[in-house]
Amino acid sequence: MKERQIEHRKTPLSPSLRSIRVVIKGAGEMASAVAWRLFKARIRRICMLEVDRPLAIRRRVSFCEAIYDDSQTLEGVTAVKALSVDQVHEIWRRGRIAVMTDAKWRTLIRLKPDVVVDAILAKRNLGTSIDEANVVVGLGPGFTAGIDVDYAIETHRGHNLGRVITMGAPMPDTGIPGNVGGMTLERVLRAPGSGRFQSVAAIGDRVKKGDPVGTVTGLPVSAGIDGILRGLIRSGTEVTGGLKIGDVDPRGISAYCDTISDKARTISGSVLEAILRRVGHP
Repeated sequence: MKERQIEHRKTPLSPSLRSIRVVIKGAGEMASAVAWRLFKARIRRICMLEVDRPLAIRRRVSFCEAIYDDSQTLEGVTAVKALSVDQVHEIWRRGRIAVMTDAKWRTLIRLKPDVVVDAILAKRNLGTSIDEANVVVGLGPGFTAGIDVDYAIETHRGHNLGRVITMGAPMPDTGIPGNVGGMTLERVLRAPGSGRFQSVAAIGDRVKKGDPVGTVTGLPVSAGIDGILRGLIRSGTEVTGGLKIGDVDPRGISAYCDTISDKARTISGSVLEAILRRVGHP
């Protein structure tokens, strides 16, 4: 009964999916998987809001790369950089996803979205409110369904991954990266100090444990395991000590560098489910 009350307390979404306006906060790996899934489900009016200099690791599957390169294509879906709300509408008319730099989310006022998805994955709520749209969805720790979002999505790997939560919160952040090919902490590359990261390797390169990947102000960054460099922050980026700057995939399958991960596909499907729960409700 409580779940039913939550799902019916706001204006229902239009049954015409093409008319639904979605704003996604963030345009990194998980946010991009969400945008891709919604686009493939015929929800085409999507605008993603990012910071001026995104710090995505899995850059080949992140629409935020459009901020640097003007456009980015992920599994046949293209996102294009927009400099204004007028350009957002033009990009939609061209059948593309729009990406804007707007760290303060001021664009929300002008776009008047039906759906807001907070996919920043900051492990805390940076200011998203349940009143920002008819449907507000938050990914991962930091959100409480029924209080600051309508739906919270479980992002922790395991039995409940992708669960759509209507009352309560996802699991707290454990601080331990997800298990990939039997590896957790050792597969992640972190900045050894603060400064400018300079790469000597590229996404898709095969590396051995101890191989150089780059430097931060002269300090070496080396692979902790054998595998394929699946993600790496842009060379020339200013980083802080301990920041995640890369990811080595021990499975060694190069195609994984350019395709949506199993976790991201699961979570993106859950966001689509949350939206569809509100379509056409009386």
